[in-house]
Amino acid sequence: MSEPVRVVVADDQEVVRAGFAAPLDTQPDLTVVGSAADGAEAVRVCRERRPDVVLMDVRMPVMDGAERLFDAVRIVAAGEALLAPTVTRRLIGEFARLRPRPPRHAAPLGVLTPRETEVLRLLAEGLSNPEIAERLVVSDETVKTHVSRLLGKLGLRDRTQAVVVAYETGLVVPGGNRGGP
Repeated sequence: MSEPVRVVVADDQEVVRAGFAAPLDTQPDLTVVGSAADGAEAVRVCRERRPDVVLMDVRMPVMDGAERLFDAVRIVAAGEALLAPTVTRRLIGEFARLRPRPPRHAAPLGVLTPRETEVLRLLAEGLSNPEIAERLVVSDETVKTHVSRLLGKLGLRDRTQAVVVAYETGLVVPGGNRGGP
């Protein structure tokens, strides 16, 4: 078994730090190595403890989202980018504002299957894998497979790059298809 993912929890409220640390420590592949009440303390603790992941100012209900929290820590520890759908939507909005007329010369989408193209479109709308699975009436694993394949075919590192490509190629138009099926 490999070494557990080392986590530092930083938040200005002690009850929040404890509320995240306790469930994280229940996982055999995760271990909380420190906590911090502010940014300066977080930097000091990180220098001393050398964590793999730092959770800062986390605002989610632990009891309702413990599995999501565990998955998020594992994803980040594996070197992947992770953005909440709300952050992705804000990123998309800012991207659209800064680049109102996207260039059409980005990675060719013709290499994607129709289903992969559909998954890319839903990614660009800011949907999570479970939301995409629900929308397409497929399993989470199937969505993960489609995402992995489209990233590989387009030579992309992560979902964030995929969203940018979707906008740059015109697959998704800023302000279009928001909230629709």
